[in-house]
Amino acid sequence: MKRLTAIFAIAVAMLAVSACGFVKYSFSGTSIQADVKTVTINYFEYKALRVNPSLSNDMTEALKDKFKKLTRLEEVDMDGDIEIIGEITGYDVKATAVTANEVAAQNRLTVTVKLFYTNRKYPEDDFEKNFSAYADYDSTQSLDAVEGSICEEIIDKIIEDIFNATVANW
Repeated sequence: MKRLTAIFAIAVAMLAVSACGFVKYSFSGTSIQADVKTVTINYFEYKALRVNPSLSNDMTEALKDKFKKLTRLEEVDMDGDIEIIGEITGYDVKATAVTANEVAAQNRLTVTVKLFYTNRKYPEDDFEKNFSAYADYDSTQSLDAVEGSICEEIIDKIIEDIFNATVANW
């Protein structure tokens, strides 16, 4: 009987603590406070010198999809409890491996994003941070030939990092 009472007391205590609504954890790894209900993800502005006309849209849509799939937050056009503003500030290609003849054997495309995160309910969580990712490709291929596939890989990496920094608290 004492054991049953103890189990019941623990269950009631756990229920009471979870009902307080301090932080809600989920199986997706997010830790979003219970009173945070909406998110605004602004279009990623393109500010890099080298141009990729679809990168802003691809980055914005990938982040929206990630939030839609892995959080309970409702996406709103403005004034969300959480607001994310991103700028693509770098889109650079550099040689990473050079042959004995001083010819590039491999190139690296690096994309850099500056992110502004605002949590209107918990301003102490606000931050401004740069995220960067890269992908290498053989120098015998032109950037135009591989750009679509390596940009997709880079976007996946950056979006994962942004998601973890904003709502997964990694």
